[in-house]
Amino acid sequence: MKMRAAVLDRMQVPPPYAQSQPVSVETIELGSPGPGEVLVRITAAGLCHSDLSIINGDRPRVMPMVLGHEAAGVVEECGPGVNDLVRGDSVALVFVPSCGHCLPCQEGRPALCEPGAAANGAGTLVGGHRVLSRPDGQVLNHQVGVSCFAEYAVVNRGSLVKVVPDLVPEVAAIFGCAVLTGVGAALNSAAIRLGQTVAVVGLGGVGLSALLGALAAGAREVVAIDVLPEKLEMAMSLGATRVFRADDPDIVAQLRAAIPGGVDVAIEAASAVPALELAWKLTRRGGTTVTCSLPNPAHHLPVSVVQMTAEERTLKGSYLGSAVPTRDVPRYISLYQAGRLPVDRLITHRLSLDEINAGFDRLAVGSAVRQVILF
Repeated sequence: MKMRAAVLDRMQVPPPYAQSQPVSVETIELGSPGPGEVLVRITAAGLCHSDLSIINGDRPRVMPMVLGHEAAGVVEECGPGVNDLVRGDSVALVFVPSCGHCLPCQEGRPALCEPGAAANGAGTLVGGHRVLSRPDGQVLNHQVGVSCFAEYAVVNRGSLVKVVPDLVPEVAAIFGCAVLTGVGAALNSAAIRLGQTVAVVGLGGVGLSALLGALAAGAREVVAIDVLPEKLEMAMSLGATRVFRADDPDIVAQLRAAIPGGVDVAIEAASAVPALELAWKLTRRGGTTVTCSLPNPAHHLPVSVVQMTAEERTLKGSYLGSAVPTRDVPRYISLYQAGRLPVDRLITHRLSLDEINAGFDRLAVGSAVRQVILF
């Protein structure tokens, strides 16, 4: 079938993207769903820093590629072997398909699915094939098995979570990455307990989701940290108890004066190693520092092993919020519907597919939290 989609042909095209136009909106071909696959009509898709990291070259991927990994949609057709979804079901798309059979999946860690990770790295669907192409026959790669900056997507069944039909599509979309990653970093990876103190460094969609997750977990102090005043204002409006400028040279001393010894948990979501260094410095003895961001792979964190040992510190990575999507997405949606996880307030811009490059400009300079393309 023919559809419109956003295609990236090469990385590291310089900004501003509204002028350089690295992402082109084209009419391309989409194949039919095969065994274990589903055709989804996309209703909304969120712009994420992970998409920007491909455009600017921080996360190299095979080109050309149809972009997008956070979305909501409606099932149009199920391939052979998919018996638990029907046409018309509302779904959220998740960027790590889980096979259910590899060791991580069997251990309850589907975010680390080995076949899913291999397919995502190769730009294919699970099974090693591609169903996207240009009219001239040029094959296009998939972004993490989703490629949702398009009118339709064919995805593995393991990339889908069925959601309640009355959820607004633009809100349903952000549960697939921003909410799953940020709230999961707080609830699953950090396992924040009632009464703990928490700092969140980096207040994009994932960071603010982590802040909301910490509040939902019952943290008594939730400190929000960013370089942009408008992000700090939003954090306060969402319930942060304190805010600090990340570029304040006295931030560590100021936070430790306000919270003696530092915080129990620091979550870094800025995709920058200096932000993770700051989160580490803000964490108390015996505390936990969690990173859920994906900085340039060439950048490394210097850590004192002696300090880690002598202070019994924990430094932990969190991918997809250490989530079990089929468990966590419905759980987080229930919290949202109960008014305890107001993630709809993270959506700052709504745009059309043709406005995608301007959207990435806003993301690059930090003037947006979550932007959603509506179809």
